Amino acid sequence: MLKTATHNPQVLLLNEPFYNTKQRDKYMKIAIKTYGCSANTADSETITGILTKQGYQITASAEADIIIFNSCAVKGPTENRIINAIKQAPKTKKVIIIGCLPKISLERLKQEVQFDGIAGPAIGEGIIELVNKVANDEKITDLHQVFQEEKPKLTLPKINTNPFVSILPINLGCLGSCSYCAVVFARGKLRSYDISEVIQRVKSDVAEGVCEFWVTSQDTAAYGRDMNRNLADLLYAVCEVEGDFRVRVGMMTPNLIVDMQSELIEAFKSPKVFKFLHFPIQSGDDQVLKKMRRFYTVEEFKESVAAFREVFSDLTLATDVIVGFPGETEHAFENTLQLLRDVRPDVTNVSKFFARPKTLAAEISEGKVLPEVVKQRSVRAALLVKQLSFERNKRWLGWSGEVFVDEAGKLEGSWVGRNFAYKPVVVKSEHNLLGRVLRVHIVDVSGTYLIGELDVR
Repeated sequence: MLKTATHNPQVLLLNEPFYNTKQRDKYMKIAIKTYGCSANTADSETITGILTKQGYQITASAEADIIIFNSCAVKGPTENRIINAIKQAPKTKKVIIIGCLPKISLERLKQEVQFDGIAGPAIGEGIIELVNKVANDEKITDLHQVFQEEKPKLTLPKINTNPFVSILPINLGCLGSCSYCAVVFARGKLRSYDISEVIQRVKSDVAEGVCEFWVTSQDTAAYGRDMNRNLADLLYAVCEVEGDFRVRVGMMTPNLIVDMQSELIEAFKSPKVFKFLHFPIQSGDDQVLKKMRRFYTVEEFKESVAAFREVFSDLTLATDVIVGFPGETEHAFENTLQLLRDVRPDVTNVSKFFARPKTLAAEISEGKVLPEVVKQRSVRAALLVKQLSFERNKRWLGWSGEVFVDEAGKLEGSWVGRNFAYKPVVVKSEHNLLGRVLRVHIVDVSGTYLIGELDVR
């Protein structure tokens, strides 16, 4: 039987009855609103599984008695959007806030919104205690009022958002000290799952029909460094699991792959691993990278990209850049644009700099970039990124091959599949294609996806 810490008598074991069945009946319906990264989505899938097993109904917020906001705090605009959403919650609903925001902006939450319960990210089985207390009209306003394990077990019940896709957390926290990032204050330092735990989850999910795994964490390249293992070791083990499935590896900090680069490239050769590399550069200027506390140079980044592309010519490269970081001169910004032209990523996430609470970057007083300049640079970067993405996608015109359909498209009758390089391919069909492997022929492209026709040749 799975259980939380036994030293806390108020923490219930899974499958045990609620300690107040009248309140259980009164507060049966729960809505969960999720913001942010795939790790947050994985957390929501776990608490959905746990609460469903406890007898709660997960439903739309209009019908819910309790609304759980699983929050993100990586950017200022996201924080504002979440706080506005909480403010708009009907007063008749009980509100629980979990995720990164309580650990980063707790005082703001207390000042601006009303809530009944609060906790940090990756709460795991602690959600039982939190929801039960709130359902019984207790107010939980202290992050330490609900017990949380160092990291939730991977064997906990979960309900996947997509039945064919499993988001697979491999570690919590990271080894970074980026001057702009507040997530480290929420998710802490590195705690990796043992390879055997990950494999157990993979085998279980494959048996349930999962065909695609998203290996995720704050930094997948940090995996295992707290227990003398590395990401390549994990990928080798995952790919040995029997079954027809694919693995997408999440974001990797460039400096942390250097000592395992050859091993990682070998692991990527497995047909089970998507040829997809999420490799954030953040700035194309070495001086700005130093201020960001990113421990690599532009040249080192380019060398690693070249090493992967030498082996995987059709690699999909995704990267991130931040514009307007304090000290970013016009010359430094031009260096970032030039790097993008040189490296030509398939996908680039452009973010404006926003100072986050408790970070070193928030204390930088010199070299601040005016908001109107940040906006202009963001527009210029976005235009270049759009052009580069379209040009990269044109290389796929005429390609034929297999795609795995893992989501419904935005338009009725459209479906999105992924090829071996994790390129999104949109196809049209009156039939439900979810979960199917199809052979397609690429007939057109956009800046963000390929357009395919079912290949009947």
